[in-house]
Amino acid sequence: MEDTGMDADVVIAGAGPTGLMLACELRLAGADVVVVEQLAQRTGESRAGGIHSRTLEVLDQRGVLDRFLAEGAPQPVGHFSALYLDFDESESRHPYPLMILQSAIERLLEEWATELGVRVRRSSEVSGIHQDETGVRVELGTADTAPATLRARYLVGCDGGRSTVRKLSGIDFPGTEATMTALIGDVELPDLPEDYVWVRRTPSGDYSAIAFEPGWYRVITSEYDRVVDRDEPVTLEQLRESLVRVAGSDFGMHSPRWISRFNDAARQAAQYRKGRVLLAGDAAHIHFPAGGQGLNMGVQDAVNLGWKLASVVLGRAPESLLDSYHAERHPVGERVLHNTRAQSALARPGAATDALREVFGSLMVFDDVNRHLRHMLTALDIRYPVDGDHLLAGRRVPDADLKTPDGATRVHELLHAARPVLLDLRGSAEVAAVAAGWSDRVDLVGARSEDDFWPVPAVGEIPAPAALLIRPDGHVAWASTTDTPPDTAALRTSLTTWFGPARQG
Repeated sequence: MEDTGMDADVVIAGAGPTGLMLACELRLAGADVVVVEQLAQRTGESRAGGIHSRTLEVLDQRGVLDRFLAEGAPQPVGHFSALYLDFDESESRHPYPLMILQSAIERLLEEWATELGVRVRRSSEVSGIHQDETGVRVELGTADTAPATLRARYLVGCDGGRSTVRKLSGIDFPGTEATMTALIGDVELPDLPEDYVWVRRTPSGDYSAIAFEPGWYRVITSEYDRVVDRDEPVTLEQLRESLVRVAGSDFGMHSPRWISRFNDAARQAAQYRKGRVLLAGDAAHIHFPAGGQGLNMGVQDAVNLGWKLASVVLGRAPESLLDSYHAERHPVGERVLHNTRAQSALARPGAATDALREVFGSLMVFDDVNRHLRHMLTALDIRYPVDGDHLLAGRRVPDADLKTPDGATRVHELLHAARPVLLDLRGSAEVAAVAAGWSDRVDLVGARSEDDFWPVPAVGEIPAPAALLIRPDGHVAWASTTDTPPDTAALRTSLTTWFGPARQG
């Protein structure tokens, strides 16, 4: 990079899924990135266990989805507080949750990041942050390493729920305290009954066991109104005792590979940006891991932030663009905290909750209810507050089949380079004329839609648009219909808002 006294355009704290995805997004856009991670190596702990439809689409947009599909297993249904949800194949090319462990996700993302030239510095813990008008100085140091300093234009904290970056930046983390304790472990359970199915509720709590390979299970026990200090070490004996209390047996538990503890505390950063410091993933929000939304939301945070931050550090867009990150992603986090609190309440033991679950479950057989909950968990229905009244404005773009002069393709394949795309489906000279001013930053693609109608979750089928401006994160910034001329003034405004002013000359 240019010699500006900076060690990188962006320093990312944390080499989990959020930090690595953000690093890849920044590199695709041409920004120089350093990821600092306090761990000396990946732990190999399984942790999160799946990827939802919208995150699968995001990986497809970057051309790396096949790597994840090769190591995961599509599941036929999802769930809301262990009440089953069906999926609709018309809503996405990937209408299923993919069971894949976080350890595999992190390995695949780090391999991709390495291919893109991301620098990862392990055994490097953030110990100090100092901002000024041109950048941020990040102090690093652990008991095993000599102190070091990195200077960058921006710092992004992707360092988990106990984020050092968030604390050092003085960003408030309001929310609700824990009301229960859950233990989780990857163990062998030789005596688990053959007819056991995933999760069971008991008067003492609930427990689940998911098989990842023969003999090896992910076991989770949840005990309510029993809160334990999260800093207390977790042992196999504690997991065994909890399973006996809840299930009446330990099913011969032995050979733990990993054991941890979590609860239903729910907190969200009051601001996702403070000057030159930003937060993403668990550093910005923590919640009960119901419905498997946490890792997915973090990856989607990264994809929303990455192209914006790269545009700013590379001088393509004004710094004010970064304000849209909080404006768009904070409400998404609020919704997830809200629905996970509801799922935690639905999981409590007792006759009253049993009755509530029965009534709630009876409502879920109705398509509208099932669809609403499905969209909430998968994030397929997110609509960001962009200008314009077209039904696609602000929504994620459907992966429609296209015919271009070079052959058949799909909309999501146009986003592999993580660049904005102005897709012209009617050969409009007016659209092409406007696009010329942004040809250095926006790809103009002429194509024909293979379908007259496009499926839009939470809306239904709509007529294929005449033209649309697609942001690098796959959300539509502007669209026009076939029955009216394109609003070129609105198109210019949208291009300027999201991608900076037109090129001079």
